[in-house]
Amino acid sequence: MARYGKKAQAKVRKAMRERKAGTLKSGRSGKQVTSRKQAIAIGLAEARREGGKVPKKRASRRSAAKKKGVGRTGTKRRTTRARKKK
Repeated sequence: MARYGKKAQAKVRKAMRERKAGTLKSGRSGKQVTSRKQAIAIGLAEARREGGKVPKKRASRRSAAKKKGVGRTGTKRRTTRARKKK
């Protein structure tokens, strides 16, 4: 089964051509897009907005780490009293 639909394919193709022509702009700032990955992301976002078959957006690393609780260990911090006893 295909992950992406025809609409997604067409939008990404259009975004890539615009990037090559130098006319693709980013959303908020309106700066010219030069990155290939960013052009693909813009194409997929447009397809998603128009109801095309596109997989769900992946969570950013930071929010994924927060959900998993990565970076937090189960060890207790030693208090001053505990350090003095040793």
